[in-house]
Amino acid sequence: MPDLIQLDQNLFSAINQGLSNPFFDWLMPYLRNRYFWSPVYLFLSVFFVRNYGKQGWMLLLFFGLTFGVTDYLSSSVIKPSIERLRPCNDPEIKTTMNLLIVCGSGYSFPSTHASNHFALAFFLVNMFYRRWKPIAAIALTWAFVVSFAQIYVGVHYPLDITFGAFLGAMTGFMMAAILKTTQGFRTWNSGN
Repeated sequence: MPDLIQLDQNLFSAINQGLSNPFFDWLMPYLRNRYFWSPVYLFLSVFFVRNYGKQGWMLLLFFGLTFGVTDYLSSSVIKPSIERLRPCNDPEIKTTMNLLIVCGSGYSFPSTHASNHFALAFFLVNMFYRRWKPIAAIALTWAFVVSFAQIYVGVHYPLDITFGAFLGAMTGFMMAAILKTTQGFRTWNSGN
C-alpha cells in the first residue's frame, strides 16, 4: 500500500507540476467548474424531451437518477469512510504543488467529479451508441478531460480519479441497463 500511495503522489506531481504551463493554468480551472459544463447537460435534457417525447422524459429521469446515485455514493458513502486528504490539504505535498483553485475541506477519494461525469458518459454511451456511434468518443473524452482537470488544478490524486471513473462507469452502465428493461425501452437498441 505505501508503494501505491507513493506512485499516486508521483503521478500527481508529474501532472500537476510537470505539465504545468500558462495555457493549462488558464483552461483547467474552467474545465472542472460546474458552470462551464452545466450548459452541456441542460442541452442534453432539452434534447431528450424534445426528440423522444415520453421516452425523453424517462431518459431525463434516469439521467438525473444516474447523477444522484453516483454523487451520493461517492460523496456521502465512500469519501467519509476512506477519509483521504486532498493533495492540497496533504501536509506532505501541499507546499510544493501548483494549486489553481480554492482547495476545499472535503475528502479526496473518490473524485465525485470523475464519478458523476463518467456515470453520465457511460449512461449516454449505453443508451445512444447504436443510434449514434460518435457518442462514445465524445462522452468519454468529455469525462476524461473534466477528470484530468481535477488532478491538474491540485484537488485530486490520479487514484481518486481512477476509482471515481470506475464507480461512475459501473453506475452509468447499470442505470442504462435498468432503463432498457422498462416497457418503453425494450426495443430501444433496435433503433425503433
